[in-house]
Amino acid sequence: MSRFFSNKYNNLKPYTPEEQIQQKKTIVLNTNESPYPASSFVYRSIDQFEVDNLRKYSDPDANKLVKAIAENFGVNENQVAVGNGSDEILAFSFMAFQNQDKRFYFPKVSYELYSVYSDVFGVNKIEIPLAEDLSINPEDYFNLDGTIVIANPNTPTGIALTAAEVEEIVRTNRDNLVIIDEAYVDFGAESCVPLVEKFDNLLVIQTFSKSRNLAGARVGFAIGNSDIIADLNRIKFSFNPYNINRLSIIAGTAAMKDKDYFKKCVNEIKKTRERFRKEMEALGFSVFNSKANFVFVRNDALNGKEYCNALRDKNILVRHFDKPEIVDYVRVTIGMPDQMEAFVKVTKDILGIEEPSEH
Repeated sequence: MSRFFSNKYNNLKPYTPEEQIQQKKTIVLNTNESPYPASSFVYRSIDQFEVDNLRKYSDPDANKLVKAIAENFGVNENQVAVGNGSDEILAFSFMAFQNQDKRFYFPKVSYELYSVYSDVFGVNKIEIPLAEDLSINPEDYFNLDGTIVIANPNTPTGIALTAAEVEEIVRTNRDNLVIIDEAYVDFGAESCVPLVEKFDNLLVIQTFSKSRNLAGARVGFAIGNSDIIADLNRIKFSFNPYNINRLSIIAGTAAMKDKDYFKKCVNEIKKTRERFRKEMEALGFSVFNSKANFVFVRNDALNGKEYCNALRDKNILVRHFDKPEIVDYVRVTIGMPDQMEAFVKVTKDILGIEEPSEH
């Protein structure tokens, strides 16, 4: 680091994005992106006229995008905030919603950026261990004294709380903001968006990166009480008023309107996930009941790092974590059916399981 770098960040450990190899032969199952292309609505919405307009600043209020999201979820436009991916909205939240003691509570095993943002924004982070089965115990979050952040479904396990369990957390923390990060909710979990009408201390954050096939567009959004949304926008306009570019506003608006394609892609991923889960269990793997577009797996015959490296040697990328609680597992993004078939075949080879000969 340079001599100009602030010493308050000396111990900062930045988030490390998943490895990406731009080779056609590599099967990339470590980034939790969608394997499907964007909606045809998106392709039709971006033309030469819109490209020419890139010389102009984007709409700082992203009105068309906000309106499309509000209409889709049946909320008012002043209940919606948008950001450069859900990560930016999470960052704004860590900035905006620090109470006097600056306490933020979140699971010890969860999305790594919660811990990073705590360090960046000077938050007193309190990481709550998962239960023995790696699920989140709702009672651990009752009656706390700070902001609460929970990924639901959680990552990297894919395990989800029910909406009723989340509601109890929100109900027992009326003086605290509860942030539910629903990046993966569309793949089988219950969304808590309907609860924002009942509770003024709930903020729900979602993204276009997973179920709406726009990871590269960097579009996220939050739904909550209008006062909370105003707080987020106050931070946004103090930081970067033009935080979403013109083409991403157009793409996000179009993707949100194509409900049929959204459902089709989600259903295909869910079907592929369940078929893959059964095949992996048949090979002796323990597989969590994931409600996300990935699965979390382990096999007693392999440790997690060895399995990850063995797959990489076969041009398949998955995610391994060094945290002691989950060191034996790998996270596998659900790709196209043929990719998952190739994954199973390579895994059999790694385990020394011979394919039956064809006669």
